[in-house]
Amino acid sequence: MSNTDGHTKTLRFSDALDEKFGKLATKLRRSKLQLFGQMVEYFHRTGKDPADISDELLKSTLVKNHDTYIRFIRTQEEKVLIPVKVEVDRMIQSQIKILDFFNNHVLKANQDLLGNQQTQVQKFTETDKLLKTVTEKLETKESLKLKFLYILNNYSKARESFGFTTPAKEKEDLLALTRQQVAKL
Repeated sequence: MSNTDGHTKTLRFSDALDEKFGKLATKLRRSKLQLFGQMVEYFHRTGKDPADISDELLKSTLVKNHDTYIRFIRTQEEKVLIPVKVEVDRMIQSQIKILDFFNNHVLKANQDLLGNQQTQVQKFTETDKLLKTVTEKLETKESLKLKFLYILNNYSKARESFGFTTPAKEKEDLLALTRQQVAKL
């Protein structure tokens, strides 16, 4: 009794089990034969015992632990993280105020410093002008001294060249010429 489709074994089960098996196959959109083969392959590959419900217990334990972790994280978030974030935000706002205050004072101090520097530059410029004027006047004074000495030396030489017989008119002319030269200085 050989079958043409290669299936030689049969399996008998109750109508209630067949109904559950049919609903499961329909839900998963597979044939009963295909679903049965996949179930056998799954249990063979994983080594699980279908009668052992410890997998379900493990799964439910994991879900419970996951829920416990989530609740713990939310509690920590409410008790620790949110207050820390609020404090950090408050600290940031305080630092912003401090920086604004500091920047305003630094800007004012820098402006005052710049004003003082400009005043110093003006004073230095005025001092330079005054020094130039004093230097020019000193040079002029030295020049005047040299010219006066030249005139005085000429007068002295001319006076020494005069004798007892030199008329008074020449002496007066020499004196008048010397006075003119001094007046031109």
